Amino acid sequence: MTQTLSLDEINAPVGFAAFPIEIGFIGANGPLWLHPHGEVLKLGFRVEMRHCNPMQICHGGMLATFIDMLMPMSIAHQSKMRGRFMPTVQLSQEFLAPAPLGSWVEGSAQVLKITRNMAFAQCLITADGELCGRASGVFKLGKEIGGAGLSGVIEKIKAANPLPSTEG
Repeated sequence: MTQTLSLDEINAPVGFAAFPIEIGFIGANGPLWLHPHGEVLKLGFRVEMRHCNPMQICHGGMLATFIDMLMPMSIAHQSKMRGRFMPTVQLSQEFLAPAPLGSWVEGSAQVLKITRNMAFAQCLITADGELCGRASGVFKLGKEIGGAGLSGVIEKIKAANPLPSTEG
């Protein structure tokens, strides 16, 4: 049985907002959750049975998919690129520990270098706060496809979920 949790049942950590794309590949594998904070963009998801292997551990294919979305989204966020498609050229990942059914998986990426045509990044992912994977990737900087892209989505999330003031 591959029951999908509702957004309310997922119980994402404070600061995360649902990524508002529910079609295609992301719709089939999500929902994904975003937490923009300054230059850092965290991405997360709750491990559901439909993401698991028979041992009730998140399938490596789902973790690879998550990583493959995390790094280009982080590149777009950190570089302020709007509406640009970034196909994966190379992706290398290591799975360090399991992400069991029900765990919260999240990650953030670091942009290493951007050239005229390529972007290079690395990331770490955790399951319930424990390191479970790391990866590096190379992404082609495709043509701009118009629209606000990821930055438009992030601005809407920030407006709906303002960060608390740190001024006293």
